[in-house]
Amino acid sequence: MPHIVIEYTPNLTDLPFDAMLAAVTRRLAESPEVQDEADLKARVIRADSFRVGLADSQRGFIHVTVRIMAGRTEQAKQDFSRRVADGMLEHMPSFPEGLTAHLSVEVVDMERSSYRKFKLN
Repeated sequence: MPHIVIEYTPNLTDLPFDAMLAAVTRRLAESPEVQDEADLKARVIRADSFRVGLADSQRGFIHVTVRIMAGRTEQAKQDFSRRVADGMLEHMPSFPEGLTAHLSVEVVDMERSSYRKFKLN
């Protein structure tokens, strides 16, 4: 925890995900809410089938879900959201003329009672 899941549409080509993941995890590791940087788990998932509104093309999105343990304050959640957005925007390329992209960040609580984690060596 936190789990960072980046979903994106394939029409947004040449996104520098390695740099984005590095920036996001670095910024989150600097948060006083993160006790151990090794708890940060980030991944990227391509949404091969998608729609953005009613348009058939020329629109795409990047949505970042940050899953954290329940019980954090609203201020802490807002801080997580800001850190993630800033890390993503730090490496966001320009998109071709006519293509509109939407970046969104959502912080979601994970229930402590059902979450299990095992460190395997």
